[in-house]
Amino acid sequence: MFDSRVRSHSGVIPAGLDEMEPGPALAAFLSAIDLDGLSGYHRVIVLRAQQRMASHFNAQVYEAMASISDHMSELDDDPELADEAAAAEIRVALCLTRRAADTELALAVDLKQRLPAVCEALGSGDIDLRRAKTIAHGTAHLSEGAARAVVDRIIDDAVRLTTGQLKARVAKLCIEADPDEAQQRYEDAVEGRRVVCQPTESGTANLFAYDLAPDRAVAITRRIGALARSLKTASEPRTMDQLRADVFVDLLEGTPTRASAGRAVVDIHVDLETLARLADHPGELAGYGPVIADIARQVTQQQDSAEWRYTVTDPDSGQLLHNGTTRRRPTASQRRHVQARNRTCVFPGCRMPAVESDLDHRAAWAEGGPTTVDNLGPLCRHDHTIKHRDGWTYRRLPNGDHQWTTKLGHTYTTTGKPP
Repeated sequence: MFDSRVRSHSGVIPAGLDEMEPGPALAAFLSAIDLDGLSGYHRVIVLRAQQRMASHFNAQVYEAMASISDHMSELDDDPELADEAAAAEIRVALCLTRRAADTELALAVDLKQRLPAVCEALGSGDIDLRRAKTIAHGTAHLSEGAARAVVDRIIDDAVRLTTGQLKARVAKLCIEADPDEAQQRYEDAVEGRRVVCQPTESGTANLFAYDLAPDRAVAITRRIGALARSLKTASEPRTMDQLRADVFVDLLEGTPTRASAGRAVVDIHVDLETLARLADHPGELAGYGPVIADIARQVTQQQDSAEWRYTVTDPDSGQLLHNGTTRRRPTASQRRHVQARNRTCVFPGCRMPAVESDLDHRAAWAEGGPTTVDNLGPLCRHDHTIKHRDGWTYRRLPNGDHQWTTKLGHTYTTTGKPP
């Protein structure tokens, strides 16, 4: 039970606020809270409660849109005219552009008719609108039955995933749901590969390459990064973004450059059944995400254009079976083991590939922490800085997960198995 007599100006929030379901009661509690009177720890709890309320109201907004569409369908036998009429009502009522109204109405109808479990999770505050859109867009190409099956497998975990993690998990599940459809979509997309140059309002230009094979795109991206890093000396005034852009242009123009780098390193993670062509489970390219089985198999077979690091896992448990490199000069065995065990930065929500991250001593080396695989974990440079500068700590759990404690005292657990 919540004690409505507890006032926020005393520095205390109602007990159980962090678990209270969104609705009129939670809205009333939140309206009476003075954030300035709370500790930093309690302000985070209020933030989460406010987000649950926002999600709840978002669901109600989309339910109202869908109901307008239903009503227009009752008034007009022509579905196309009914959709136009509903979108027009929504467009004027919410002061939206025509395209925005069409997009919002399509999402509202999609959530109600095709993905009711997502709509329910949004209304209960378990997920926010960003996650709902990620699931809806990620499953748009599937049949209704396949989409709902994917949602059933992801919805309970969605609350703990960032939109980036969720997008990758949904993509993987979609490939698993219909491997043949995923293969056909990939082949159709690659057929339409192209390069487009677009002017910008500032007088510059953007150059886009669309629908490339993911393994080649990742290898190119990493090579550009390696060349740029070789140019970053103490006397070099350009930022890394500027260096990467200049290297990119120099390579395409054939301009000589003093940049140097070894061959690009590309990580591929694939289960043994897929590698043996006994199954078509998706693989994962570090820094990119899930790829169809054919791409995973092709990457493991290509040894002449790059150093390919491979990790073979058990298809059921995801446990590491074997890992290695295809070249004679592998990285140190400890680094390779940690990068195979933890494919990404272990900070909550981060998807930076382990091969592009620092190896952090969980127990500081300066304080006697050993240089062992159990005491090492990949942290990207940004999150590595947060750990040391802002006082975050973490510990590795027996199941391979990592439990983090924030500066304000909240704890979050990151799974040892990436999405």
